[in-house]
Amino acid sequence: MTYRRAMATSNELVHLEIDDGVAMITLDSPANRNALSIALVAGMHNALDGAETGVAAGSVRSIVLTHVPPAFCAGADLKERRTGPPDSEPIVRCFQRLLDAAVPTIAAVSGPARAGGIGLLASCDLVVVRSDVVFALTEVRIGVAAAIISVPILRRSSRSKLAAAFLTGEPFTAAAACDAGLITHVTDDVSGTVAALCAGVRMGAPRAVAETKHMLRLVPTLERDEAFARMRVLSETMFSGADAVEGMAAFAEQRPPEWQVRDHPSG
Repeated sequence: MTYRRAMATSNELVHLEIDDGVAMITLDSPANRNALSIALVAGMHNALDGAETGVAAGSVRSIVLTHVPPAFCAGADLKERRTGPPDSEPIVRCFQRLLDAAVPTIAAVSGPARAGGIGLLASCDLVVVRSDVVFALTEVRIGVAAAIISVPILRRSSRSKLAAAFLTGEPFTAAAACDAGLITHVTDDVSGTVAALCAGVRMGAPRAVAETKHMLRLVPTLERDEAFARMRVLSETMFSGADAVEGMAAFAEQRPPEWQVRDHPSG
């Protein structure tokens, strides 16, 4: 089933479409290269509301963040920043919602990303980028620091490999971004790669995928023995659960499994 929702008049810069388990969120503000204006960020929150409703209902297994050309996102809307006091809370909350979503989030990037746009894609679990895309952390060149976006970026990336980009604003390639751990896939077929990833997610049990997403972020923050203790509990819980029984039975019987719906990890 395909579900498409048109945003309210003030939020027409973002579209949400749900089809075949995928919530597709599209940035559609080409006039300013999808800059993070007040209206665009509000539209993203509305789209995430719809996606999260689908997750809770079991109809959404992954969230894809994509864009109309030419750019993925140019970062902050500098015209707005020059005319009013900054309020970073809405974009911070947007980053948090992508990071904390109960299903995998995937950025599909076919155009340049600058500054805050890099923070946006870094908040996604998987980042699929066309091979000719160029990135730049340009904040120092306008007299500010890449402060907020450093949180999602440095949680996944090599500080030393991105230091020059942060300190100079110099552009860097998709290959360099992948080498630094900022992105996960470099391809000449972004849509095909994203579709394959979404299909792979659908093959897994919803709870297993949610727990795995949570695990990937949690385990590196724990001391070794605490990590073993907590992961032992998770492993034993999962192996004794209904999905494991169904998954192993389906494997033995050579049939597709019938998963239970689970919208949140156990914590």
